[in-house]
Amino acid sequence: MTDYTELLARIADRARDDEPMAPLAAGLPAPLSAQAISSAERQLGFTLHPLLAAIYRDFANGGFGPDEQLFSLTGGPTSEQAVESYLQARARYAGTEWAWPEGVLPILTWGCGMYACVDCRSEQGTVLLFEPNPGDPDAAWWIDSPSLAAWFAHYVDDTGWWVKAETGEDVDEMAPWPDARARAAT
Repeated sequence: MTDYTELLARIADRARDDEPMAPLAAGLPAPLSAQAISSAERQLGFTLHPLLAAIYRDFANGGFGPDEQLFSLTGGPTSEQAVESYLQARARYAGTEWAWPEGVLPILTWGCGMYACVDCRSEQGTVLLFEPNPGDPDAAWWIDSPSLAAWFAHYVDDTGWWVKAETGEDVDEMAPWPDARARAAT
């Protein structure tokens, strides 16, 4: 098991420095209990990536992170919850060419239907970008970051593509996620 202590401390420092969202003006939401995380995992039908579980258990139930803020896992003050978003996407797109891949948990919305998602079945917790706007389901999934740890490091260091895009810089093209179609079939 990987020790995320140092990264969690860096995330905590950065999150506390960020201006809180209006509903969170009193501070970040309390972390979840191990039982609440286990209950969420039962609803999802898979376990969370260990870093994501550590964030929700040891730091906060969402409400921080790049741009639109990390979703609460379940309950909590954010307008969307990760468990609910995943279950709704799986149900809404089931049996269509847009079928949502099993084990891919939305954790943040970029707006306009775009989501940052964690592939909880990958060892590294690959972070994916779901971008449906071009209208082609075969070109809707992109590899945002090879690992959840690297994605959070980009947040802490202000080096993510979202920072570059916000300042008008060209954003390097992301590689397509080759497993999207196969994983949607499960």
